[in-house]
Amino acid sequence: MREEIAKVLAMVQEGKIDADKGSELIQVLKEKEEAGSKLVEKPTKYLDKTLKIRVVSAENNNVTVNLPIKLIQVVLKAGHSIAASIPQSEKYVKDLDINLIIEAMENELDGQIVDVKSANGDTVSVIIE
Repeated sequence: MREEIAKVLAMVQEGKIDADKGSELIQVLKEKEEAGSKLVEKPTKYLDKTLKIRVVSAENNNVTVNLPIKLIQVVLKAGHSIAASIPQSEKYVKDLDINLIIEAMENELDGQIVDVKSANGDTVSVIIE
């Protein structure tokens, strides 16, 4: 960005644009840089989150799984194409819209995704935090 600001200042000095226009251009450059840095920070923070799966059964057969979002994205992309090419698993993944799941992640789906309670007291929760 410093290069761009230097160019704007040179244009002002050479009389190609007036000081007001130069100031306006520099402000736009700064806003652009701030917006760009926010876009870079946002996915990084989201990708540091974890998908948490909790199963609590009435008989104390409890399950806890924590998966980093980064790992899930990689596994989804690679695993879906691998599973689709294996005849025994093809029928299970052919109707799975993996792009929809990835799109939800890219749109930073957050919070509780699944909350199921059965009649016998079992609960299943899936949360991204």
